[in-house]
Amino acid sequence: MYKTVLVPHSGTPEGDIALKHAIHIAKSSSAKIILLHVIEEFPLPVGFALHSSEIAKIRKQIAESTREMKITMEKQMTNQVKLCKKYGIDTSLKVTVGLPAEEILKIVKNQKTDLIVMAKRRKLKGFKSLLILGSVSRKIVENTSCPVLLIDTEKKR
Repeated sequence: MYKTVLVPHSGTPEGDIALKHAIHIAKSSSAKIILLHVIEEFPLPVGFALHSSEIAKIRKQIAESTREMKITMEKQMTNQVKLCKKYGIDTSLKVTVGLPAEEILKIVKNQKTDLIVMAKRRKLKGFKSLLILGSVSRKIVENTSCPVLLIDTEKKR
């Protein structure tokens, strides 16, 4: 039924829970898993109060920090890839920089994704939490053409 399952993973225990669900689905349908981690871009400083050399220095530092985060997350996510491969699942890892919802939707479009499995985080309690998804979850559900499985990780604890 599913050929390609996308798992957006934030590098958290909640992401690991979603990955376990994706592994179960992939095993039963012989699907491959794309494990995605998105590093959010740092906002660039407003330049009107700084000298151009200071702006260039800050931008260089931001670029270096982003590069280091990408390397760190690629190493960290390797353990999750190994877990998938342990179950015989063809798995690829992609670490990108950008806005999470936009990057997820790009992968869905470019990789012909059949299913997205991701953790959702609730920030509100009570009745409002039933009505509101997180901003990334909401954008994915509203803008994708493939099914989305949202794992409520708060109930798994």
